[in-house]
Amino acid sequence: MLRYFIPLLFVYCQALNAQDLPAYQLYNSRGKKVSFEKMATAANQSELVLFGEFHDNPISHWLQLELTQKMYVAHGKNLQLGFEMFEQDQQVLLSAYLSGFIPEEKLKDTLRLWPNYSTDYAPLVEFAKANSLSCVASNIQRKYASLLFKKGRAALDTLPESIKQQIAPLTFAFDTTLSQYQGMKEMGAHMGPGMGWRMVEAQAIKDATMAHFILHNPWRKPSTVHLHFNGAYHSDFYQGIMWYVEQEAPQIKILTITTVSQDDVKKLDKEHFGQADFIICVPSNMTSTH
Repeated sequence: MLRYFIPLLFVYCQALNAQDLPAYQLYNSRGKKVSFEKMATAANQSELVLFGEFHDNPISHWLQLELTQKMYVAHGKNLQLGFEMFEQDQQVLLSAYLSGFIPEEKLKDTLRLWPNYSTDYAPLVEFAKANSLSCVASNIQRKYASLLFKKGRAALDTLPESIKQQIAPLTFAFDTTLSQYQGMKEMGAHMGPGMGWRMVEAQAIKDATMAHFILHNPWRKPSTVHLHFNGAYHSDFYQGIMWYVEQEAPQIKILTITTVSQDDVKKLDKEHFGQADFIICVPSNMTSTH
């Protein structure tokens, strides 16, 4: 009887495996499967980690929290969190909340929080608060990026000095040869002559501003390890934020993480090779958070 049972058990186990629905698979830049532990180890050996997310993807957000916890164990209060999701004019209130000077209700009532803040970013902010970690509101105010898009860089010259202090220096470089910017230009070309590049420049000022405040914030020290959360497009293919950081501080050891989606996560599509040091591949039909 046993000789029949063992083959049947093997077939049953194989059937169960075939029915598995993996929520994600991690890959390195060459498309090789890797573990979360390997990614966390590499992150802990870096000075700056750019975690590229899909804003509405629960797997991205879950792994962000898991990585934050791992990096805190390794670095303690030398760990600093940075957020595309907070704009520079929000820094004072964000810091006040982290220090316990204002309640959560005021934070939610006063700041322009993203619609998925409670589910996706609040856990990170609360972890920072509980462990006395600094958080950087790294992004430019959306309305000023929009102003650049509509009227050009010269329009920013008229802004008050207090506002300019919340933006990367207006002389920021702009490399039109970067593939990410080239792709954005093509997407915006239908808007009219020159508007494709205007759209790219509005993206570039976001990248430049986030890089600027990663490098220049009141809490940064030589021992600081910065974990920054941003949309994947802002750091994919080692461009965007990373390009700007390297212009000013080429010595910083940077690691990038991105998120991609595929119908089948069991093998990484070649188009994603080289997109980041670590690639979180999630099913294309994954439930979104908003």
